[in-house]
Amino acid sequence: MGSNLPYAADADSPLKPDELAVLRAQYEKEGPYVGVQTKFNYAWGLIKSSSRGEQQEGVRLLSEIFRNEPNRRRECLYYLALGNYKLGNYQEARRYNDLLLDHEPANLQASSLRGLIDDKVAKDGLMGVAILSGVAIAAAGVGAMIFKGTRRR
Repeated sequence: MGSNLPYAADADSPLKPDELAVLRAQYEKEGPYVGVQTKFNYAWGLIKSSSRGEQQEGVRLLSEIFRNEPNRRRECLYYLALGNYKLGNYQEARRYNDLLLDHEPANLQASSLRGLIDDKVAKDGLMGVAILSGVAIAAAGVGAMIFKGTRRR
């Protein structure tokens, strides 16, 4: 596999509060001179969280690492994709995941995440079609009632 990172399904298992607290304490202890590994570890813990605010902070921290540390970009790609997926930013998730798969086509965790992203996009697309269909039917009904009412006058 070439990677010992967890499969995408691991994203649904947040760290225990005390485990995240350890990562947070180390991050805060290092202050303005926080190391890249400490920042990465904390961002990873935040992305695994079930709290949307913590997930957003994790994505923000990973984005900083991605921009400022070119030698760490590859390891950020998966978690940026995962974080954006969990936040419902499927286009961003797909973009980061595809970048990783371009460099590592056999990456099993990225392939697993691609399936999750595609399933969610398809499900949301079908839901959107159903909503639009319902709106169109309702509009047609209202239009028919209005038309019927104007014909009677």
